[in-house]
Amino acid sequence: MVTKQLLKGLPEGADLRRADSLAREIFSDVANKWALLIIEALGERTLRFGELRDEVEGISHKMLTQNLRMLERNGLVDRKVHPTVPPRVEYTLTGPGRALRAAVDAICGWTHQHLGHIERARGRFGA
Repeated sequence: MVTKQLLKGLPEGADLRRADSLAREIFSDVANKWALLIIEALGERTLRFGELRDEVEGISHKMLTQNLRMLERNGLVDRKVHPTVPPRVEYTLTGPGRALRAAVDAICGWTHQHLGHIERARGRFGA
C-alpha cells in the first residue's frame, strides 16, 4: 500500500485509503476482469468493437460497451469514429492506458505462473 510519506504533496484524492478518494474510484474501475481483459486485448493494436468482442471471449455486448465507456471516461482508451455508413468505430489505448497495460501484463504473467498452485489449493479447499 502507498505510505503517507509517498502521498505528501499529492492531492487528497490520491489516497486509496480514503472513502472519497478519486484514486479508489479509478482503482475500482480498472480492477475488474473485463477492463483488464480489454486492456490486454487492445495491447498495441487498434480494434473495432466486434474485433474486441471476439478477442474477449464471454463478454456481452452490454459489458463491453460499459467497460469501453468507462475506460474512455478515465482517459485510458481512445475512441475514434470514422464517418462512414455504417460508422466504423475503433478503440486504441492512450499513453496512460499503455502504461497501465504493463501492470496488466504483470498480473497476467503472475496468473500463468501460479495457476497450477491455485488449482491445487482450490482442490484441497473443496475437499
